[in-house]
Amino acid sequence: MRLLTLRTEGGTRAVRQDGDTLTEIGDFTDVGSLLHNPDWAELAAKASGTVHALDGADLAPVVPSPGKIICVGHNYRNHIKEMGRDIPEYPTLFAKYQESLIGPNDDIALPPESSAVDWEAELAIIIGKTGRRITEANAADHIAGYAVLNDISMRDYQFRTIQWLQGKTWEKSTPFGPALVTADEFTAGPLMTAAVDGETMQQTPTGDLVFTPEILVAYISTIITLNPGDVIATGTPGGVGHARDPKRYLQEGQLLVTRIEGLGQLNNRVVAEAITEN
Repeated sequence: MRLLTLRTEGGTRAVRQDGDTLTEIGDFTDVGSLLHNPDWAELAAKASGTVHALDGADLAPVVPSPGKIICVGHNYRNHIKEMGRDIPEYPTLFAKYQESLIGPNDDIALPPESSAVDWEAELAIIIGKTGRRITEANAADHIAGYAVLNDISMRDYQFRTIQWLQGKTWEKSTPFGPALVTADEFTAGPLMTAAVDGETMQQTPTGDLVFTPEILVAYISTIITLNPGDVIATGTPGGVGHARDPKRYLQEGQLLVTRIEGLGQLNNRVVAEAITEN
């Protein structure tokens, strides 16, 4: 199944995609709230609510308000090499906050404080079942599905210190969606690409991960309980702008397209952030 969060005049709604139509799933306001019901898959499959056209649909981040967004750095060998690092023994973890998320077709806010805004195409894991100290063998049972994410990074802020958070969670910077594709219909492996104004910048199979989704779920759940709707961004491959010579960064007006075969694509225009003084 493909599950999305649709913006409507009455608020957001969890919907199931069937070809070119979107069907509302009960009274669930978004995919995250749906996943908190243990019977979410059955409810989604049997839903027969209001139907909307996919064409022109205003889509929110597929999970708009996850309890946790845990990101993984240095998880593709070609990116590790281009950044001059060694293959890690353990996953490199950092966090984002929900304020950073935008929908699959929303504008990326280009902040005036950063002049080094970079792209990072990523496969996102969405958790569907609560667990702590999940074994690698059981990890797949806790994954609801997968989506596309771009971990937009403000490199000048990221590398101010050895901690990356300040460069990774700027508001309205992280496109996420378009859909949760359930785990029975997707396995890591298909090609992931990122293109800026039609020029391909990243192109790597999602199966080239150093740490697989199952390893990541097991490792992270050792540290903290994973809950339905939590998101794990699994890392980016080579081709980021910061590693190029000369370096290249996103500019106002450019279109960033992030795609994973079988999951869909994100289409995000880079727009100067409107600043209000407080």
